[in-house]
Amino acid sequence: MGLTKQYLRYVASAVFGLIGSQKGNIVFVTLRGEKGRYVAVPACEHVFIWDLRKGEKILILQGLKQEVTCLCPSPDGLHLAVGYEDGSIRIFSLLSGEGNVTFSGHKAAITSLKYDQLGGRLASGSKDTDVIVWDVINESGLYRLKGHKDAITQALFLRGKNLLVTSGKDTMVKWWDLDTQHCFKTMVGHRTEVWGLVLVSEEKRLVTGTSDSELRAWDIAYLEEIEDPEEPEPKKIKGPSSGIQDTHETEDGALETSEAPEDRILTCRKAGSIMREGRDRVVNLAVDRTGRILACHGTDSVLEVFCILSGEEIQKKKDKKMKKARKKAKLSSCKGEEEDLEVSVEMTLQDEIQRVTNIKTSAKIKSTLQCIRTMTCEYALCSFFVPGDRQVVIGTKTGKLQLYDLASGNLLETIDAHDGALWSLSLSPDQRGFVTGGADKSVRFWDFELVKDENSTQKRLSVKQTRTLQLDEDVLCVSYSPNQKLLAVSLLDCTVKIFYVDTLKFFLSLYGHKLPVICMDISYDGALIATGSADRNVKIWGLDFGDCHKSLFAHDDSVMYLQFVPKSHLFFTAGKDRKIKQWDADKFEHIQTLEGHHQEIWCLAVSPSGDYVVSSSHDKSLRLWERTREPLILEEEREMQREAEYEESVAKEDQPAVPGETQGDNYFTGKKTIETVKAAERIMEAVELYREETAKMKEHKAICKAAGKEVPLPINPILMAYGSISPSAYVLEIFKGIKSSELEESLLVLPFSYVPDLLTLFNELIQLGSDVELLCRCLFFLLRIHFGQITSNQMLVPVIEKLKETTISKVRQVRDVIGFNMAGLDYLKRECEAKSEVMFFADATSHLEEKKRKRKKREKLILTLT
Repeated sequence: MGLTKQYLRYVASAVFGLIGSQKGNIVFVTLRGEKGRYVAVPACEHVFIWDLRKGEKILILQGLKQEVTCLCPSPDGLHLAVGYEDGSIRIFSLLSGEGNVTFSGHKAAITSLKYDQLGGRLASGSKDTDVIVWDVINESGLYRLKGHKDAITQALFLRGKNLLVTSGKDTMVKWWDLDTQHCFKTMVGHRTEVWGLVLVSEEKRLVTGTSDSELRAWDIAYLEEIEDPEEPEPKKIKGPSSGIQDTHETEDGALETSEAPEDRILTCRKAGSIMREGRDRVVNLAVDRTGRILACHGTDSVLEVFCILSGEEIQKKKDKKMKKARKKAKLSSCKGEEEDLEVSVEMTLQDEIQRVTNIKTSAKIKSTLQCIRTMTCEYALCSFFVPGDRQVVIGTKTGKLQLYDLASGNLLETIDAHDGALWSLSLSPDQRGFVTGGADKSVRFWDFELVKDENSTQKRLSVKQTRTLQLDEDVLCVSYSPNQKLLAVSLLDCTVKIFYVDTLKFFLSLYGHKLPVICMDISYDGALIATGSADRNVKIWGLDFGDCHKSLFAHDDSVMYLQFVPKSHLFFTAGKDRKIKQWDADKFEHIQTLEGHHQEIWCLAVSPSGDYVVSSSHDKSLRLWERTREPLILEEEREMQREAEYEESVAKEDQPAVPGETQGDNYFTGKKTIETVKAAERIMEAVELYREETAKMKEHKAICKAAGKEVPLPINPILMAYGSISPSAYVLEIFKGIKSSELEESLLVLPFSYVPDLLTLFNELIQLGSDVELLCRCLFFLLRIHFGQITSNQMLVPVIEKLKETTISKVRQVRDVIGFNMAGLDYLKRECEAKSEVMFFADATSHLEEKKRKRKKREKLILTLT
C-alpha cells in the first residue's frame, strides 16, 4: 500500500491594509471612560476601534464569515451591537472585546439598529422588511413587526412612551404601539424612499430625509396633550385590513392613515419643509445628544448643519419680529396714532430650524475612512518590485511604465511602453530585466540600467527597451520559465503560445480554453504550466510536448490569478467568486478552500518559502494566510465541506409551520439555524434518556420488592459524567446549556411527542424551585405553540392543573424574593450615599484645615525672613 501524500493546512492570519468597509456606518464609542475619541468602523467581517488622536487601531472585534452592515453603541457605552449581512446580530462587550450574545431572526442583511433609552431593548430592521424588538438582558426576541414592503432604513424608540417609529424604502413611516405590537399610524406623505429620520424638540417634531432635496418636518401631538374641540370630524374610508381607517389630508395633498381611530395615541401633521443644497438622496441624518444640532449629508461632498431653536429662542425671535412689524405699521400709518396697532406675525419652519453652515469635504462623505495613497499614479494594472526592494515598476491602462522610489514615494521616470493597455509584467529569472505585454499586440523586453540623474551627481535606476515581439492578437499575460529559456504569452484568441527567449521562435501553442486566459504560471522545474481562464477552468499542461494533463473546474466565476508554491507542484488560484483554492498539479486534486474576502479577489502572492499567502480583493482588504504544521486529510476536508453545505441548506429551509399561528402573529422572532436544530436534538436525547432511566427505576423497584432486599442500580455513564445527578436534573442541565436567544426556536423544532414528558418534568422541577424563570419561559412557549393539541388531550388535563397551581405559587415566591432583594439594595444604596456625603464633608474639612496650616507656616516663614 502506497503512502498517502501529506498536505499542510493554511489558515487566516490577519487582515491589513484596511481602515474600514463602505457597507456599514461609523459610530463613536466610549472606551476607557473617554467620549469623542474612539470610533468603531466595519472592516469586512470584523469591527475596528480607532483612536482618532493617535490614528491607531486599538481594538478588533472579531467576526465570523459574514460582512458587517450596521453598528449601534449601547446608551451606557459598554456594549456595541453589530449587524451582519446574513441577518444575525452580535452584542460585543467593549471592555473584553468578546461577543457572547447572538440574535438570529432576520433572513437578509441588517440595515438598522437602535437601542431604547435604558439599553434593555434593541430594535433591528432588515432588508427582509421586518422589524424585530429584542430583549438584550434576557437574550431573546420579544416580537416581530411586519408591515413595511421594502427594506427598513431607520428605527427609533420614543422616550417615556412605549412607541417605535420606523421608516423604509417603501416611502412609508410607521408608528408602532409596542404594548399591542401593532401599527396604529402610517404616514404616506413621502413621494420617494425615506432614508433617515430623527426626533427633535423634545420628541415633539419628526424630521425625515428622502431621495429628494427636501427635509420634511412633522409636528407630533400626543393624545393627552390634544385639546381642540373644534377639530373637524375626520373622513372615514374603508381599509383593506381593519375595515375603517382614519384619514387626514396633509399640506401637500397626501393622505395620512390611522388604522384604529378609537385607539389613536398621537397625531402627526406636516409642519413644513427645509430645502437642502444637495440634489441627491439623504445618506445619513443625525442629531446630537442635546437635540439642537441637526446634520445631514447626501452622496455629494457637502455636510449641511442646522440648529434647532428652543422654545425661548423662538419666542424671543417672535417678539423681535413683532416689534419690527409694529414699528413698520406705525410708520406706514397715515394719522401717526400713538396707540398700539394690532399686528400678527407668523413663524415659519425656517425660523425654527436655522442653517448654521455647510462643510465642504475633499471627497464624498461616507461612513468609513478612505485609505490615502502614498504614491499618485495613473490607472495601474500590474506591478512588481525591482530586485533590492527600493523601487517599484507599475504598468498603466494607458500603456505607460512608471518607476517609483519607495523611500520617498517620488516618481522617477515615466516611459511610453505600449500603444494600448499594459496588461502584464514578468521579471526575468536573472533579475536583469523584465518583459511586458499589452493591448497593442506586442511583447517588449526591457533591461535595467543606471543613468545619471539631472538633479544630482548620483546615478539612478532606469530601463531601456531591447527587443519587441509582434503578435496577431492582444497580449493578456506573459510569464518566464524559471530557466529563462521559454516565454509563455496569453492571447485574446483564447490560446497560450510558447516562444524561445533567445531567438523568439515559436515553440508550442496551448489551446482548449473557451474564453481568454487571464493568468498563468510555470512550475519551479519548468515541467508544468497552469493556466486560468475567464471560462472558470484551470488547465494543467506539460511544457515538453504541450499536452493538456488535466482540466479542472476551479471557480464559480472567472479565475483571476494563479501561482505555484515555490519548489512544489502545488498552486493557488483566486477567483471572482471570492474564494482562494489550493490544488495539487500532480494528482489533480482540490486540497482546500480559503474563504474570507467579501468581494472579487484580484491577485495573490506566495512567499518564497511558501509559508505565507497574501491576497488582495475589491473589498479593499489585504489578507494574510499562514501555513500551519497541522496535517490536512483530504477525506476529512471533504466531510467538513459536506457538513457545511448541509448546515447552509438547513438555514435556507422554510421555517416550520407553527400550530395556531396567524399571519399577523408577531410573537415568533427567531429563525431555524443549525444551532437550534442541534439544541433540539440534545433536548430529545435528554428526554429519551429520562424515559429510559425512569423505566429502569420502576423495574428496579419491582425487582427489589420481589427479592425483599435492596439491589444497587447501575448509574448511567452520562449521568455519572454530570456528577451522578438524577435524570430530571440532567434534562434541566441541557435546557440551561442552550443559548437564551436560541431557546424558543429549539422548542419550535421539537416534535409534539416529547411535549407530554416535558410538561411532567417541568411540574416536578418547578415544585423543587429549580430555575423557575427558565422553566416558566419554556412552559409558556410550549403551551402557546401546542395549545390545540394539549387541550384536546384528556390525559394532560391533570398535569396542566398541577402546573397551574405550582407555577402560580412558585412565581409568587420568586417575585417576593426579588422584591426583598431590591428593597435591601435600595437600603444599601441610601447607606452608601449617606456615608459618602459624610466622607465628602470630612474630606472638605480636613482639606480646609490643611490649607490653614500651610498658610500659618508660610506667614511664619515670611516673618522670619523679614
